[in-house]
Amino acid sequence: MIAPRTNPATNRHGLTFWGQWLCGITLVSGLLCYLAIDRFGEVPAEYRLLLALTVLGSVPAYMLLRVYHKRYSYPAGLLHLAAGWSTLLAGLAVIVHLSQSAGLFASEIVLQWALLGFVTQAAAYLPLHYFAMLHARKLSRERTAVIVGSSVRAYELAERLHASNRIPLVGMVASTFDEQTRDGRFPVLGNLPDLRAITERHGVRRVYIAVTLEEMARIEQLYLGLLDMSVDVVWIPDFGAMPLLNQSIAQIERLPAIYLNEAPRSSHPAAVFSKGVIDQIVALLAVLALSPLLIATAIAVKLSSPGPVLFRQPRHGWNGEVIHILKFRSMRVHDDSEVRQATRHDDRVTGVGRFIRRTSIDELPQLFNVLRGEMSLVGPRPHAVTHNRYYCDKILAYMARHRIKPGITGLAQVTGHRGETETLEKMQRRVEQDLAYINNWSLLLDMKILVKTPFALFSRNIY
Repeated sequence: MIAPRTNPATNRHGLTFWGQWLCGITLVSGLLCYLAIDRFGEVPAEYRLLLALTVLGSVPAYMLLRVYHKRYSYPAGLLHLAAGWSTLLAGLAVIVHLSQSAGLFASEIVLQWALLGFVTQAAAYLPLHYFAMLHARKLSRERTAVIVGSSVRAYELAERLHASNRIPLVGMVASTFDEQTRDGRFPVLGNLPDLRAITERHGVRRVYIAVTLEEMARIEQLYLGLLDMSVDVVWIPDFGAMPLLNQSIAQIERLPAIYLNEAPRSSHPAAVFSKGVIDQIVALLAVLALSPLLIATAIAVKLSSPGPVLFRQPRHGWNGEVIHILKFRSMRVHDDSEVRQATRHDDRVTGVGRFIRRTSIDELPQLFNVLRGEMSLVGPRPHAVTHNRYYCDKILAYMARHRIKPGITGLAQVTGHRGETETLEKMQRRVEQDLAYINNWSLLLDMKILVKTPFALFSRNIY
């Protein structure tokens, strides 16, 4: 049995969300009731059902778009609120359309509710967000902290705490006498023997322990020395050069467990299921909408040179399973026993092929791979099997990019790491982006990548 993965920060964010959500959804529900009573003298059954769907649907819609996150500025918060409300209304509209019940609702009531509903929530958001931020600042003043450690991770933590401006950082406590601890970026208050005195002198309420793997034996001594003091003790493990993938902390039968490497399908099964459903729905709509382009491209490819319209190539998919991705053929038929990446002025590429590669139209048949469940719209781009065999022992954690379904587009593609990878360093940077995507994956990140993808098509690195 694995206990739910929770931490105090997550709980505080949850309380912030639920409090503001409850206030906003209560106002919206009250508004709909008022409009219905004003028109009919009561709240008819169909409007009560609409209220229930609104309450239930607002939770996933607002969570997905991170409405009410306390780190947002007022404009950003209102923008996310508008996006969440619009998504909720769109979902309700789809349900009403599919159930053929649009005639049961008065259009003027629905329109007023849609517009005034956002205005009401926005009016409530401003004071609620102000008090949430006020409370957060009050808490931050009660969390005066020091960091114990002289490692790179300790300084990374110091920089992040300083940048977030949420926890007042007094300074560092050096775990070694390395000169690195005295470079002036953050004040060094002393060494480990002085920790207790430093904590008392500066009124420290939180101690972050960020020592290296070699210094792990000191953690028990440090913790026991602080146990009888009124301070929070937080251990930030420093795993050095170990590549972590979707890392998390949980409990297994009340025993602390640190997950160093876990696939999103294991850690976030519901979200991954939602991603798969959304992928297939969007892929089906895209195939229908782009069918004229797909047909025209197929004809152009067939006329450009002898050979099949579609090119099938074995590539590694999720968990390293071999899949056959579909592409419009952009090259003349040739011996492909040795897979070679296309290069600038490659004589194998046809005239039509050069255009469809440049515009990424050749990738569109992979929508059928998405429909078959082999690929996702967004994810690490699948490489040829021979390329994987070449790079797997040359780049650290190269095959870890297959812990999630491959995608038609991905983070690497929208950050400029697409096209030919003629050097090991270029492939290394692409893999780093793929692993960053897995570590930071969310449905919102997928949406951002999809929006950015058309702009990335103008990259000069596509041949």
